[in-house]
Amino acid sequence: MNLDYEKLLDIDRAHLWHPYTQMKDFETEDLLFIKRAKGILLYDKDNNKYYDTISSWWCIIHGHCHPKIKEAISNQLDILDQVQFAATTHKGAILLAKALVDITPKKLNKVFYSDDGSTACEVALKMSFQYWQNIGKTEKQKFISVENGYHGDTIGTMAVGGTPGFHSPFKPLFYDSYHIPSPYCYRCPYKSSPESCSFVCLEPLERLLKERASEICALIIEPLIQAAGGMIVYPKQYLVKLANLLKEYDVHLIFDEVATGFGKTGTMFALEHVGVEPDFLCLSKGLTAGCIPLAATLTTQEVYQAFYDDYEKGKTFFHGHTFTANPVAVSCALASLDIFKQEDSLNRARPVMDMLQSEKYRFMDLDIVGDVRGIGCIAAFELVEDKDSKKSFPSYMRVGWQVYKQGLKEGLILRPLGDIIYLFLPLVTTELELSDILEKTYRVLKKVQEELLTNG
Repeated sequence: MNLDYEKLLDIDRAHLWHPYTQMKDFETEDLLFIKRAKGILLYDKDNNKYYDTISSWWCIIHGHCHPKIKEAISNQLDILDQVQFAATTHKGAILLAKALVDITPKKLNKVFYSDDGSTACEVALKMSFQYWQNIGKTEKQKFISVENGYHGDTIGTMAVGGTPGFHSPFKPLFYDSYHIPSPYCYRCPYKSSPESCSFVCLEPLERLLKERASEICALIIEPLIQAAGGMIVYPKQYLVKLANLLKEYDVHLIFDEVATGFGKTGTMFALEHVGVEPDFLCLSKGLTAGCIPLAATLTTQEVYQAFYDDYEKGKTFFHGHTFTANPVAVSCALASLDIFKQEDSLNRARPVMDMLQSEKYRFMDLDIVGDVRGIGCIAAFELVEDKDSKKSFPSYMRVGWQVYKQGLKEGLILRPLGDIIYLFLPLVTTELELSDILEKTYRVLKKVQEELLTNG
């Protein structure tokens, strides 16, 4: 290995603390050193290539280093790099706001910029809370979230999260919120099947609203797929029924489309599958095609108007970030939206999405695959110790981690969610690339299965 890389990795081990990583895992082995990227491929220090099958945490839409994104950044840096966004504005922020309003539900006509997915959701939670205070319904102070939901790692978003494995150490810091069951069809506690489902899992929500709607601000949910909670794809009708209940009881609906937005489910936004219009829409990740941090929270004129008053009335929304509407980040977002139009990204990706959703079922031939699920460019394989009982592997076995390490040998980045292996592909993936990815993923899972049998 090149000596420079050895030194860099030594410095990494000495000083860096990586996210969602147990650093002890790398006492005796190196982290994967990525030195460049192109399209859907990542290259390590030895020029070995890896498919970026999870779009670098679900944000790379048009592939790495897209020339139009690079050009937009370069051009913007010649004009304006950064300006605070309180009482100033700039062309890019204005044009992006108009572009987002044009492609989202009609009633969402106000845009508030922030930095990332967590802050986009924090903004929605705070806006909803203050809205009810501003209009005099001060008893509305609680939120509802869905088990297995994930909305970020800031304190506010963790409090409405449903992924204890990520957030349980911080529970004493959380504010009280209500939680309803996850629409986790594979592990349905009511023993329903998708064919016979009557959405009994929504009954706790209906009871809660009947009893407590007067104290509830909003419900936050990821539409159609709970991503970090296990790539749990749920029925469209569930979302329609949920939205109707909230409307009936005058409770805000917050859609967290940080993971699902910008084509990943087959439409520009997941909400388009069901025609539901939320009161808040949270966007990030793919907003800039995964290049530079930027987030946006869209809301309605009604919400906006509740904050519009004389300064002395105390209704101002006191929230902001240093890099709100950063001009370089905004230029990435505008370039990405242009690419969607110029390259007809969604229609071009349709055959690959169809192929993925069709081919995913062959993984059920493997004994350790208990369930497959997916939508758009996303497919997930839930690994189990016993298929009939759906018994999970003991956590100490770290089966997902074994898959990750085996995947690297095949040139795949398969970062698991526990024992759930998933593909979350860039829209530019070709059918030939997908065929190769699927074949290698199958081979990896089969290899791990064989090793588990051999080791008892």
